[in-house]
Amino acid sequence: MLRILTIVGALLLSPSLFAANQTSYISDDVFIYLHGGPGTQFRILGSVEAGQKVTSLGEAQGDYSKIIDHKGREGWVQSKLLSAKVSLREQLPALQAELEQTKTDLSTALTTTDASVQELNQIKSQLSKAQKALASASQERDSAQVKLASMQKNERFEMWKQGGFIAAGGLILGIILVYLPRPQRKPKNHW
Repeated sequence: MLRILTIVGALLLSPSLFAANQTSYISDDVFIYLHGGPGTQFRILGSVEAGQKVTSLGEAQGDYSKIIDHKGREGWVQSKLLSAKVSLREQLPALQAELEQTKTDLSTALTTTDASVQELNQIKSQLSKAQKALASASQERDSAQVKLASMQKNERFEMWKQGGFIAAGGLILGIILVYLPRPQRKPKNHW
């Protein structure tokens, strides 16, 4: 039982076992050498450019970790120069594609906006014409209402005038009829 606990404890305390075959990246701000062993005293196998994708093998000795670089070479690099964060070198193509898509979307949006602005200007122009036509029609309506009221007033005046003439004519006729001699009636007893 003690053996099992010791093995489990060793596994838990050894983070390098969990880090085996994990993707890591060489820090963006360096250019490092790949050594044949865990230190600078070992032979240089080559160099790894900043931001390159490497595979961490989970082995660490001192300040060095064992990796496989992008060319498939196995070697050792300083542990502080490894990062789990995706490097700018890897992010750049995706960011450039996203930038191009954003530029395309912006261009489309600007074109749509320009078309919308033109359409809005046309609508404003049509609205201005319609408002002028409405003002003109309102002015004509007001003028027609004034003329109609004047005509109705004149018509009433004409009716009163004609009624006055008829009444005056009737009065004069009545006076004339009163002073006209009446024919004498023959007495009925004459045969």
